[in-house]
Order: sequence, then C-alpha cells, then structure tokens
Amino acid sequence: MSAPPKIAFRDVHLAFGPKQVLKGVGLEVQKGDSLVVIGGSGSGKSVLIKTVLGITTPDSGQVLVDGVDVVGARGRDREALNNRIGMLFQGGALFDSLTVWENVAFGLIQTGAAKGKAARAKAIETLARVGLDEAVADLLPVELSGGMQKRVALARAIADQPEIIFFDEPTTGLDPIMSDVINHLIVECVRDLGATAITITHDMRSARTIANRVAMIYDGKIVWDGPVDKLDAGENPYVDQFVHGRAEGPIQMTVRR
Repeated sequence: MSAPPKIAFRDVHLAFGPKQVLKGVGLEVQKGDSLVVIGGSGSGKSVLIKTVLGITTPDSGQVLVDGVDVVGARGRDREALNNRIGMLFQGGALFDSLTVWENVAFGLIQTGAAKGKAARAKAIETLARVGLDEAVADLLPVELSGGMQKRVALARAIADQPEIIFFDEPTTGLDPIMSDVINHLIVECVRDLGATAITITHDMRSARTIANRVAMIYDGKIVWDGPVDKLDAGENPYVDQFVHGRAEGPIQMTVRR
C-alpha cells in the first residue's frame, strides 16, 4: 500500500458569514513536494494554510496530514501537529521586543527543544543558513532592513527542522533582487530539510523558482493543478490569464465606478 499524501484537502468548504471562500477544494500535496498556490487576492489561498494550522475550521470536508484528519484537533494533538510545521508569515511577523536570535529560537524555546546558550547557538547556526552572520544576533528587528527581516523570519521557520513548511507571500514588499535571493534561499532550505512545502503567492517569478507543482484557486475551487513546467503551456484559460496578467478572460474583476 502506498503512503498517503503528506497533506490532502478533501471537498473542503468554508464560509465567513455570507461569503463562501472555499467551495469544495480538493488538493493533494505529496511528501517532498514544493507546491505553490496561486490566485487573486481574496481567493482563499491563505485560508488553506490556516485550515491545516487550526486557525480556521472548515464547515465541511477533511484536511488530512499523513492520512489523519486534523479538522477539530485540539490540545496536545494540535500542539504536536503544529510543532511539525514551520511558518513564514507574509509580513515576517517578528517579535519587536525580542532580539534576532530570540526570534529565531522562539519555537525551540517554547517547545523545550533548546534553552539558553544552546538555543542561541542553534539560532546563530540557522541564521548562517540564510546568509546572516552572528553580528545580527543581538540586534532588534527594527534595526534590520526589510530583506534581512525576511531572512530572519525564514530562519525562524526552519530552526527546528520542520517536516512541513508554509510560506505566505514570502517576497511581498521586497525589491526584485532581494525577492530572487529569498526565492533561492527557500529552495535550498526546503531541499536540505527534505520538507514538504506550500507557498502562497501571486508573484509568478517566485512560483516558477520555488515550485515543482502549482495549483490555482479561483472562486473557491482548484481550477488547475500541475507541474510547474506546464504553467506557461496555455492549457487552462484561468491560469493563462493570471500568469500573463490580462484583464480579458474568464477571471472577472469587479470594478466600482
């Protein structure tokens, strides 16, 4: 019997009040995949990640990790699952009052995996993996550039060597050169850890660099899922319109005048 997908969404529905965000999403992420989910703003991309983390609970359907439905997981079960997951938040979400090394080691300290000098040493080792030296370890986030903050956030996401990593808009707010640096750091980190990754982005350059597979969500459903080398093949009208940024096509934007 073959192993189940690392992550699977089965007919997932979710509404916020009258707004139906997910309308029967079905998607599988195999172990070792680096899946990029693309789609317009408000299409439900980030909500998918939140259903795995337990931040939002689907109205119906299953969210499975290694074949186990995690919808409704609470207490120690939820904590154990989330300890297996690393997360790079859209804005970095560093703690302003903590130093760089304390930010990177935050998860290690909270779970008891490392403390004191050992936690600091692990943080410095992880910072080196994202191209930052020990000189930044005792600085506060406000003393760093935007690109450096994003690297620190990436270091925090991988510090405890998670088996699953989520990247939510990892290049937002960065210039093209720093975006490319972050993209390649993500590729290296995911590869070195052997992790399974889901990246949420509307940056097509990021998608082409990071992904081995791409899925597109539109109107609450997955309208295309395939290998990244098919992204520009024009096989799907939704994907074709999105990746080329055309106003005309099946994706209709409501504009108030």
